[in-house]
Amino acid sequence: MSKPTLSIGIIIGNRDFFPDSLVEKARTEIIDVFAKLNLKPIVLKTIDTKLGGVETYKEAQKCAELFKKYRDELAGILVLLPNFGDEKGVADTLKLANLNVPVLIQAYPDELSKMNVVNRRDSWCGKISVCNNLYQYGIKYTLTSKHVCLPSDEIFQKDLVNFVAVCRVVKGLRNVRIGAVGARPGAFNTVRYSEKILQRNGITVTTIDLSEILGKANKLTKDDTSVKQHLDKINTYAPKGKTPNGAMIQMAKLDVVLNDFVEEYALDATAIQCWTSLQQNFGCNVCTSMSIMSENMLPSACEVDVTGTLSMYAMQLASGSPSALVDWNNNYAEDPNKCVLFHCGNWAKSFLPDIEISNAPILGTSVGVENTYGALDGRTPAMPLTYGRISTDDPKGIIKAYIGEGELTNDPLKTFGNRAVAQISNLEGLMNYVCKNGFEHHVVMNASKSAAILEEALGNYMGWDIYYHKG
Repeated sequence: MSKPTLSIGIIIGNRDFFPDSLVEKARTEIIDVFAKLNLKPIVLKTIDTKLGGVETYKEAQKCAELFKKYRDELAGILVLLPNFGDEKGVADTLKLANLNVPVLIQAYPDELSKMNVVNRRDSWCGKISVCNNLYQYGIKYTLTSKHVCLPSDEIFQKDLVNFVAVCRVVKGLRNVRIGAVGARPGAFNTVRYSEKILQRNGITVTTIDLSEILGKANKLTKDDTSVKQHLDKINTYAPKGKTPNGAMIQMAKLDVVLNDFVEEYALDATAIQCWTSLQQNFGCNVCTSMSIMSENMLPSACEVDVTGTLSMYAMQLASGSPSALVDWNNNYAEDPNKCVLFHCGNWAKSFLPDIEISNAPILGTSVGVENTYGALDGRTPAMPLTYGRISTDDPKGIIKAYIGEGELTNDPLKTFGNRAVAQISNLEGLMNYVCKNGFEHHVVMNASKSAAILEEALGNYMGWDIYYHKG
């Protein structure tokens, strides 16, 4: 059996004058659901409190102590209400545990044929009372799609899977470490950001001068074991096409040093000064290394776009799949709801079934095409699309974001680099929002439908200013 993906605490609410048997049955049911979804339940034993439920203050204390024991691994809390439940018991447990993690509130439905004293639940009403108390206590929480639903219902299990994704995003963003390699390109004011605002939100940025990376890379030779290993890794990752052997060696050296930097500082993501110093002083592009990192769930963004790679990381946590940083680049003929997404060539190969190592023709016009090998060429085919962007708004002192969903299409597109065609409802309205609110020309794409997860995680729990574009 595989290791559980995440630990979730469970509070089973109870109220004494409702049937106790409902509490005992709920405990068994939710443990079965957790096993099915490969989640680890942190829940009171039936001998710890009355049937493992929480009603009194002393029971709340016991449940809170259990949660505190697992503080480092608990990613969220599920509140089950098999009957009306005791709203103070639930709220006190969360207050005493003081975990500051997402909370999902579930309530059982009543059956019309079982509205007698022995079977009646009143959870519909109890859920409102629990939410009212959590609101009073200042505890944030998430609701299920339906006001009441059984744990065995498919809709609840989908809600629980989405809630677990919300927990992953929140837990990840509150502890993320991003490496900023080099200075942003001089012409790109657009990727300015506030380290201080990020740090206030638990996001740490570790900087390093590009000269340190290039200096270490220059000390390596093609005969070094590490260089040979990374060259093999690159050759396995993507066909080299017409890339000269010398450029492949340079790419491998750079890959060695960048990976050492990530490991030394325990980084979750990077943003790299990808032009023009790199091409002029080292003679290659870093795109392939960035693509490999992103494919391996260590997202890497171009042009030292720190909040861009933060957006990549958030989407990766929400979906469980790699993200890519792209430009909102071109209109698509006369279609108002389609546009071309583009970048020189560092997208994860999950987006590029026809991936090949190549050069960067646009950049080559200023630094020489021969110095731009290492960029990737490839077209992204039709797939689901979640897009979005996190940004620090320094004048307002906040973090803001926009998110939405659409589709990537197979519409014809004859050009170079990494490219895709996106179809988004009311794209003109979205572009109007992006421009009016001072967002960057970079956006992040992910092959999923995870905008609602991101809205809940970033807006409700991180407390950021979120715009969800729904067309």
